[in-house]
Amino acid sequence: MSALISALDEGEAAPETVVLSCPTGGGEKGLVAGVRESLSVVLSSVRWWLGEERLLGSRLVVATCGAVATEAGEDVAGLVQAPVWGLLRSVQTESPGRFLLLDHDPDHGSEISPTAADAVVRVLAAGEEPQLAVRGGTVLVPRMSRVVAKPAVAPEVPAPLVSGGTVLVTGASGVLAGVVARHLVAEHGVEHLLLASRRGPEAPGTVELVAELEAAGASVTVAACDVGDRDAVRELLAAVPAQLPLRGVVHTAAVVDDGVVEGLSDERVQRVLAPKVDGAWHLHELTRDMGLEAFVLYSSVAATLGAGGQSSYAAANAFLDALAQHRHAQGLPALSLAWGRIAQERSAGLLDAALETERPHVLSMKVDLKATRKRADAVPALMRGLVRAPHRKAAAGQQSAEAWKEQMALTAPEEREQLLLDLVLTHAASVLGHSGHTGIEPDRALKELGFDSLTAVELRNQLSTTTGMRLPATLVFDHPTPLAVAHYLDSQVRGVGQSETNMSARTVLAEFDKLEVTLSRLRYREDERAQISARLKGLILALGDSRLDDGAQARSDDLESADMDQVLKLLNDELGTF
Repeated sequence: MSALISALDEGEAAPETVVLSCPTGGGEKGLVAGVRESLSVVLSSVRWWLGEERLLGSRLVVATCGAVATEAGEDVAGLVQAPVWGLLRSVQTESPGRFLLLDHDPDHGSEISPTAADAVVRVLAAGEEPQLAVRGGTVLVPRMSRVVAKPAVAPEVPAPLVSGGTVLVTGASGVLAGVVARHLVAEHGVEHLLLASRRGPEAPGTVELVAELEAAGASVTVAACDVGDRDAVRELLAAVPAQLPLRGVVHTAAVVDDGVVEGLSDERVQRVLAPKVDGAWHLHELTRDMGLEAFVLYSSVAATLGAGGQSSYAAANAFLDALAQHRHAQGLPALSLAWGRIAQERSAGLLDAALETERPHVLSMKVDLKATRKRADAVPALMRGLVRAPHRKAAAGQQSAEAWKEQMALTAPEEREQLLLDLVLTHAASVLGHSGHTGIEPDRALKELGFDSLTAVELRNQLSTTTGMRLPATLVFDHPTPLAVAHYLDSQVRGVGQSETNMSARTVLAEFDKLEVTLSRLRYREDERAQISARLKGLILALGDSRLDDGAQARSDDLESADMDQVLKLLNDELGTF
């Protein structure tokens, strides 16, 4: 990216397309270190790309090599790069049209073949496919399809998960692990369970779970183990009794740290990777020669479909999916079961159904095909194999984004403000699944209305589509009420320069409320407190100077001896009459 930055700084025109080759990483440091290196480079590049206004009309092609499998028996040669696909799939939902994923043939090494380059050009021209893979001379696109389990001899009785011995369940303090453990004992006849979690016996609910499992006839051992620590995993496995050898692993350990990609850091991503990537890889390597009969990884549909605000979580789960494919290609037992929005109580039966498919990667999710078909324009590319809808012409009266902008520019300011507020309220109601927006209060925080990181991104995407504006993924976090969002849209319609001098007092006060809450929660040293106070004093003086009233000098004198709490009060007084 350094060459691109230099070219832009020297005044060269922004290119329409830029290719970023994902680092293969690792080497002597090992796979886990390689995953972190690849994700760090890509995350840094993506964040810079989104923040560079000169590239708003350009697209970044992130190229990997063998990071995904394109057929049932194919190995994942670029396992280190697999999490990049989960990361970018979520980024694509946050910033539609800005990124393209390309996985090229491992046989060509790190060089992109002419076929792959040609495929990128054609896809960019069509603008319909966000992900591609090139194998040989063939260009492939991913599609979801239904899987059908093999008919069982006695469907009402699930096949045993293992023939005997011990089954390890990680993340055992979680609700999902508890549901799975009960099911393994009650339905699969597992007699010996090893439950591992970071806190072990001290984890809330562990005593009750063990009592319930033992009452059902199982013997249970509880261990404190951080599966992200290789030595700790080795010790955990070494403690399994020889007379009850390990025969199965169910890996449910996870950490969630949601946030749009602009707000992610390497530290936040690594925190999410540790139990998923590190833990799964340690378990894979240390049990590879133990003759396991089951190796189940609990993943998420976010890794496949993408999910706004869950880039790090999607990256971690994409590794689980790739690891299952890798094990399957090597003849080892493997199932990565990706979860959608399904109640935990249904997880047991869906696990059995997934096991019967004998596939290494299965998505367990409910899809309302009828409802999806009605919204054919919004169908993700991966789901187009499930939902086939004819191309529909634009509805009568439907405006293009450019026509909408022209209408806003010609509308009187007071009318425009109301139209923009109605627009925000309408889309907010749509995202939340409401039939209308009459119950949504313009001044109420969107978080209080039910918005989370996922729905916030969806609202931003809908508004971007309607207005044709490139809105930030942090729109809802920076402007936390419908009214604040409407004010922001108004400022963009009028132009940034004008909005800076005509911003409404309500918007400024809303920003000050956020600042006041932030300052009240911080803990800082005396020197830091002095720096903050100085900045606030400068702001008050600037406000006073801009008004040129007779009390400006008096306020200046007051500021000289004011502490930070007094500064906040003075600033509040200024803004209250702005």
